[in-house]
Amino acid sequence: MRWFVLLWLAGLGVVVGLGAIRAGVFDMVITLPVDLDLLLVATGITLVLTAVLGMSFKQAMDGLRHVSVEKAREEAFAEHRRFLLRLDHELKNPLTAIRAGIVNLSEIGATPEQKLVLGSMESQSLRLSRLVADLRKLAEIETLPLERDLIDVREFLYETMELVQERADTTQRKLVLTLPPPQPPLPPVCGDRDLLLLALHNLLDNAFKFTRPNDTIEITASLNDELICIQVSDSGVGIPDREAPLVWEELYRGKGATGTLGSGVGLALVQVIVKRTGGSVSLESQVGVGTRVSLQLPISPA
Repeated sequence: MRWFVLLWLAGLGVVVGLGAIRAGVFDMVITLPVDLDLLLVATGITLVLTAVLGMSFKQAMDGLRHVSVEKAREEAFAEHRRFLLRLDHELKNPLTAIRAGIVNLSEIGATPEQKLVLGSMESQSLRLSRLVADLRKLAEIETLPLERDLIDVREFLYETMELVQERADTTQRKLVLTLPPPQPPLPPVCGDRDLLLLALHNLLDNAFKFTRPNDTIEITASLNDELICIQVSDSGVGIPDREAPLVWEELYRGKGATGTLGSGVGLALVQVIVKRTGGSVSLESQVGVGTRVSLQLPISPA
């Protein structure tokens, strides 16, 4: 683009300069032959036209390239969605049959050692069934139309606290809800209430998993310009810097998650739900200090 601008400036300079000379703006000791004068004017006009056409062509190619990239991204997204749905279709029936077979085997007089093995098999098959269900849910959320409810943020967070308070008590976690003063009230957000509850529940579930007894889990809400910011912070083990950008990927589980129950789909679901609501999500974490996940949700238009 810089070369086109230079060509345009050079051509324009030639045409304007010769026009000024012809108009007698400058006292010229040397006069240019008419043929050379016309040749220089034609050259200047050619440079200007070349620059204009070049810039137009480049803009057109950039537009085509952008359309091509967007189309490729959409096709990859559609293929990924089809794969998740096909995976659910292909694995659901075999997994059901395997779990039924394990139950039958455990009821026909298995020895204690065999029952131990069967219990492990049943646990793993159940985990795989849940994983497949989560992947199906992810594929559906990415495409299905969502409900658009007016959600009172304060009421929504109190409801969430009630749902998880018993777990906090039984696991000895300190659960704290911090809200701004009730006046002026936080404006409502517009979104699918059930899915936003699922997103927040997934964040709290992670906080419970990766904290220890007497650690603190805090939910906060605030108004930031035209966005409601909901944050879930914990004083848990934290996430290494190299792993933090990867936690949003499906099935990704960091080294710190080894031995902890989970499918690796929870945060991917959070990101999809928040994006489809028109918001964004971010994460800050420090090993040994804790993690904070922020949901930025647009407020409902008046």
